[in-house]
Amino acid sequence: MKLEHINLVVQDMETTLAFYQAAFPHWRIRAQGQADWYGVQRNWVHFGDDYQFLTFNDNGTGESRDIKSNQLGVAHFAYETQNVEAVIHRLRDAGFQESHRGRENPHRKNVYFIDPSGIELEFVQYFSDLPEERNNSEDG
Repeated sequence: MKLEHINLVVQDMETTLAFYQAAFPHWRIRAQGQADWYGVQRNWVHFGDDYQFLTFNDNGTGESRDIKSNQLGVAHFAYETQNVEAVIHRLRDAGFQESHRGRENPHRKNVYFIDPSGIELEFVQYFSDLPEERNNSEDG
């Protein structure tokens, strides 16, 4: 089993796509349309590659959960990359700033960004293929 997609409700489709296109330059809009979601019309986009994608639904209302709290909901989701510094530079060049870096760890480097709707993403680069090193949280 593998994760195929995540469905996110966002505030604005244009700024959301600008963020995710900077993070994933090899992804594309796979499909898009409009739908009625419990009486609310909204636009949707499937953004990804042939095997995984994110679904964005616009016109989200309210506030995202406070990521520094213990409120229920998604704290963040993470993507593994082969070059975390390249992701950082692409997002910065697109006008987005990192939220914070992960703790020092000899086996990985990670950084967190918050997307335009307040959803936190982690990007992680591993320097080891050994599960006991990749998953070691005691040293950071």
